[in-house]
Amino acid sequence: MREKLKLPQALDGHLWHYRNLGPANSMHHHAELEFNLVTSGRGLYLLENRKYEIRRGDLLWLFPAQEHVLVEQSADFEMWIGVMRPKALQRSATDPGARVLRQKNPPGQFCRRLSEPALGRFERMFADIVATADQPGLFNTGLAYAFLGTWQRFLQSEEVPVHDVHPAVEKAARLIRDENTHLSLNELAARAGLSAHRLSRLFKQQTGIALTDFRNRQRLERFLAIYGTGQRRTMLDAALEAGFGSYPQFYRVFKRMTGRSPWGRRRHVVESTGVPVRRPGG
Repeated sequence: MREKLKLPQALDGHLWHYRNLGPANSMHHHAELEFNLVTSGRGLYLLENRKYEIRRGDLLWLFPAQEHVLVEQSADFEMWIGVMRPKALQRSATDPGARVLRQKNPPGQFCRRLSEPALGRFERMFADIVATADQPGLFNTGLAYAFLGTWQRFLQSEEVPVHDVHPAVEKAARLIRDENTHLSLNELAARAGLSAHRLSRLFKQQTGIALTDFRNRQRLERFLAIYGTGQRRTMLDAALEAGFGSYPQFYRVFKRMTGRSPWGRRRHVVESTGVPVRRPGG
């Protein structure tokens, strides 16, 4: 599913430091080239039929036509994320070794591990570039330098081991990630081409997370996106639309994965934002 990023019109892309703030996984597929540079913790990406287990120092490039899912991330997972518009890349990536950055889905594997000194230099560079976001000309120049410099260092770094995953596992993850939130396990398995038992076993074996847990995390992420501040939708309506079968099921999953009840989390949001709330279902 293609996502349209909301980038400031004057900027050629965006650069920010991402922290795992909860159970929701970061999932995206868009026209912009993206890189992820991990600074803390561990994560697990499914990229087409490959599995990337990423940790501190790992630099992963995600090209526009590549479907990918961040299946798992540790509580301390952090990374720098950079995205750049295609037109800006056409202007900047003109050297022969950098032209691959202009492609939508180049062949090969694009995850390598940077040395600690290189990682430290890029962290400082990225922080300096982010500080210029209110000066588009300076920011765009810095962003182009960041992409080209990061790519050059990538080419000089060691490859990260990559593991193939069963096509049914990748397909199931993609189906769950997209709009098919109400598929039963048997329906999901049939679409993926395996029995429910074999799909569940393979998914856990190859990703390290149970299929039901992955599906519930995606439902929870969709709930958070739908519900927002709670001003236009009831909690129950948002939960049902996100794929939960009932409020009790939603409540159990929410509390298990966040450590708080839905109402407790809502109260925390109110205290920090001052936005009034409604009780679940009301």
